Amino acid sequence: MNEAELRQQIKNIMVENLMLKIPPADIGDDQPLFGPGSLGLDSVDALQLVVALDKNFGLKIPDAGKAKEVLQSVSAMAKEVQAKHTAT
Repeated sequence: MNEAELRQQIKNIMVENLMLKIPPADIGDDQPLFGPGSLGLDSVDALQLVVALDKNFGLKIPDAGKAKEVLQSVSAMAKEVQAKHTAT
């Protein structure tokens, strides 16, 4: 799976799992997920994303520091998933 397909899959997972009211196409690859100017996700959404990334891609996020790094944007999540699959 190439990175564009992976980013699209992550967006689809986000819309489904977080019940977002926007279509996946409206989520920018580098758009912040949390904080000002972001999609407006909260800590519950972050937890759901961590679970979804594990379930769909086998990506384990061990702690809050790593989660903050990985859950910055769709691109950041895609890079982490690709890095995990390259390593295995």
